[in-house]
Amino acid sequence: MAHALSNQRILKRALKEALVETLQEHRELLHDVLAEALEDFALNEAIREGRKTARASREEVFRALREKS
Repeated sequence: MAHALSNQRILKRALKEALVETLQEHRELLHDVLAEALEDFALNEAIREGRKTARASREEVFRALREKS
């Protein structure tokens, strides 16, 4: 039993070290993944809020887009 616990600790330590090393070496990838997840969350929230409001006509949408640019 003690041997199994020792092996679990060794495995846990090795996994932590591998994860830390991977995150350090691939920071840009982690940043991209988190940014994508936040964008997806924000889009989901915008859609949910949009469903609570009245529909806009095509012209109203394009007018609003022209005003923003």
